[in-house]
Amino acid sequence: MSVLSNLKPAGVWKFFEELCKIPHGSHNEKAISDYCVAFAKERGLSVWQDDAWNVIMVKEASKGYENAEPVILQGHLDMVCVKKPDCDLDMEKEGLRLAVEGDYVYAEGTSLGGDDGIAIAYTLAILDDDSIPHPRLEAIFTTCEEVGMDGAIALKPSMLKGHTMLNLDSEEEGIFLVSCAGGVSMDITLPVQRMSGEGTGAVLTVEGLLGGHSGAEIHKGRGNANLILARVLACLAKEADYQVISLSGGLKDNAIPRESSAKLLLAADSAEQAKAFCEAYSRVLQKEYASTDSGVTIRLELTGEEKAEVMSPDSFKKALMLLLSLPCGVQTMSGEIEGLVETSLNMGILETRDQEIYFCYSLRSSVSSAKEWLAEKLRLIAEFYGGTVSLRGAYPAWEYQKDSPLREDMVRIYEKMFGKQPKVEAIHAGLECGVLSSKIPGLDCVSMGPDILDIHTTEERLSISSVERMWEFILAVLKRGK
Repeated sequence: MSVLSNLKPAGVWKFFEELCKIPHGSHNEKAISDYCVAFAKERGLSVWQDDAWNVIMVKEASKGYENAEPVILQGHLDMVCVKKPDCDLDMEKEGLRLAVEGDYVYAEGTSLGGDDGIAIAYTLAILDDDSIPHPRLEAIFTTCEEVGMDGAIALKPSMLKGHTMLNLDSEEEGIFLVSCAGGVSMDITLPVQRMSGEGTGAVLTVEGLLGGHSGAEIHKGRGNANLILARVLACLAKEADYQVISLSGGLKDNAIPRESSAKLLLAADSAEQAKAFCEAYSRVLQKEYASTDSGVTIRLELTGEEKAEVMSPDSFKKALMLLLSLPCGVQTMSGEIEGLVETSLNMGILETRDQEIYFCYSLRSSVSSAKEWLAEKLRLIAEFYGGTVSLRGAYPAWEYQKDSPLREDMVRIYEKMFGKQPKVEAIHAGLECGVLSSKIPGLDCVSMGPDILDIHTTEERLSISSVERMWEFILAVLKRGK
């Protein structure tokens, strides 16, 4: 039974619901890519699908728009898949459980994928409706955007004719993005020596944090669960005797971790001291993070007597010091654009393997040299503690264009439709506009979208009224070139 059938615009929500039935986390986009190819073939549209599962489809201009400049509509097929601890949904195999509450659509127990499912839904609804006047439309649907823009990097857009692009991958209505940071992901592995240990088993968990997008929300000062875990363990060592079996936290390098945990063996006489410390330190952190993460909690669960292979004291000390030594968060603010983060990084994933610990960071900067130096700084620190470093998924910054007919027209149309001026801004988060600008010479591009709250979290929700307003706006923009 359709959950969104009563919402408007009907075509957009129909396709959004269809897309949500198909699992489409990063690296799992083949099924949704095939769906889009089938959509194009059923409607007689020209379509290309590459080995990275990117899809390009073309619909020729409607009557009266044959001489208009072609418009590229662009979004990405993948979503960030996160779910609540008690959610039993298999996001690799099952569709989302959509629900509506007031003005919002959300997914029960999981992230929604409004970023960027709404872009694909908008585009499919436009391509599906022959009554909509439009110039030649060229749709670009990319893959693996959330894990390094791998799809956009692999894309070969030789069949495109357009040099005007509407990127539909923004999350605030009335804000037009015209520049973004470049970025790269850094993987660090640290060797671990193990030894036999025994004691009272325990799981120490940092939870209750808000998390969020490591680009769009890095400036808000929200707590990083992995770094708080390291802090708690360092302070706990003064109160209790323990050994560490494993450390883990975070799901994506570009999402600020909301939860992190350590499996421990406590000395026989340390269990009560450890529990008392965690209760007291929760209150310390709740006071410290009152304005950003007031729900932060340190929980210690005892699991009974056990024997296990634990990290050697030296291995754990190196891992702890590496976590505490590496920078995280905002590094510099822009000197040219007020309020814009220039350079930052996020400690996104912490994972313990048999003989090593894995750390994953997302680095961003609108200044290439600053990004390169930050990566070098991390490499030097990691190697000092015996770690190995590799980089992947580098993508360029999207530089601001002083001359943009598309931007000028969009500002004019928005003001006429809504009686107020939109904000024209740069963003610290990465967008595919930078990659595509490097592949399409002279590309005139603006990024926009409807209101999506708390993206990349289980609280993600998409505004119904905003989707409708931005639908009408997109249609007005398509009419501009007649």
